[in-house]
Amino acid sequence: MDQRVSFITLVVTDLDVTKRFYVDGLGWEPELDVPGEVLMFRVADKVVLSLWVESAFVAEVGHAPARGGVPPITLAHNLATTDGVDIVLQQAKAAGATQVADAVEREWGGYTGYFADPDGFRWEVAYNPGEIGQSVLP
Repeated sequence: MDQRVSFITLVVTDLDVTKRFYVDGLGWEPELDVPGEVLMFRVADKVVLSLWVESAFVAEVGHAPARGGVPPITLAHNLATTDGVDIVLQQAKAAGATQVADAVEREWGGYTGYFADPDGFRWEVAYNPGEIGQSVLP
């Protein structure tokens, strides 16, 4: 697995409040805005900050985020192919990661799986065919 982060996703309880803070308060301009679901900002040439509503997080990841302990965050490593996703998930497992969710086709057209590092931080390994997903690839 090469050393990089493509997406940083923070789980939020109220996307409208979050949007007011980042867009209205800080003046950030969204790269992608899906009302009630997700708000994305390009924070570097190949890095996107994704603010994701908690209900969507629970539906995809399968667990409610911990509050008052481990922060509700996933880090994403994006790849150009679905085979790449499977290879990186295997590499992570071989390195001692806990497999959280096998890679599956997602309703939005991508292919993702999850593993946890030794401290429990969730990594999404993803093939995202959308324009924003492709834009973070090296």
